[in-house]
Amino acid sequence: MIGLIIVGDEILSGRRQDKHLAKSIELLGERGLKVSWARYVGDEPEMITTAIRDALASNNVVFSFGGIGATPDDHTRAAAGHALGRPLALHPQAHELILARCRALAEQEGEVFDPESADTHRRLQMGFFPEGADIIPNPYNQIPGFTLEGRLHFVPGFPVMAWPMMAWALDTLHRDLHGQDVEASRAVVVYGAIESRLTPLMLDIEARFAGIKVFSLPSVDHPVHGRHIELGVKGAPEQTEQAFAALVAGLVDFGALLGPEVVRNEFAQT
Repeated sequence: MIGLIIVGDEILSGRRQDKHLAKSIELLGERGLKVSWARYVGDEPEMITTAIRDALASNNVVFSFGGIGATPDDHTRAAAGHALGRPLALHPQAHELILARCRALAEQEGEVFDPESADTHRRLQMGFFPEGADIIPNPYNQIPGFTLEGRLHFVPGFPVMAWPMMAWALDTLHRDLHGQDVEASRAVVVYGAIESRLTPLMLDIEARFAGIKVFSLPSVDHPVHGRHIELGVKGAPEQTEQAFAALVAGLVDFGALLGPEVVRNEFAQT
């Protein structure tokens, strides 16, 4: 499974809207994968540490967004160290990349680069990762993220940086996972039915077709169909057709009024 940890008081307070969940669904879907869970935490060191510990215990691939900068509210790097019981250390490659970035910025501003300046030392804090970490390259400004245990990936909160870094990790470190969550989905519009009365049919379909999930999406004010239920199945493409045929047959036997079919051959999302 693949999970997300999204860090930041600004998201929980509503000052900024989270865009990482939607983009992660898109990036994973393009690779035949899906988001299994997402967890939002504020800029609280203990909460971030707990979220990372839980991610470690889960054995999932996890992407953490935010909190790896060098300002007082950036706690994710230290939290990752606490979660693994490892001290932070300046990563040699991160050190060189950050110095190169500082040098480039000084040249752009027409200043002499001072590797010992307070500003340079503050920027170098962003290269302190838990011992044993590997870097995740950042194509936007070269300030890297980091990865631990081959499956916990930490990237900045800025989308312009985070999303290419996530794509890199998926394509470089997890190419073997691509395609494992490919699913087909078929559904039909059902008019005038009550979900509770259709529940036995849904349970029967899931019992008869291993690996198939039945979903029910009721609507009370749809602009075209009005009050209705979108009832369908999703799962492995070869099973979906048989399960959907059985579902429709069951609805006909039930006496349900059926509308148009809804077909989605896609990377299913939960």
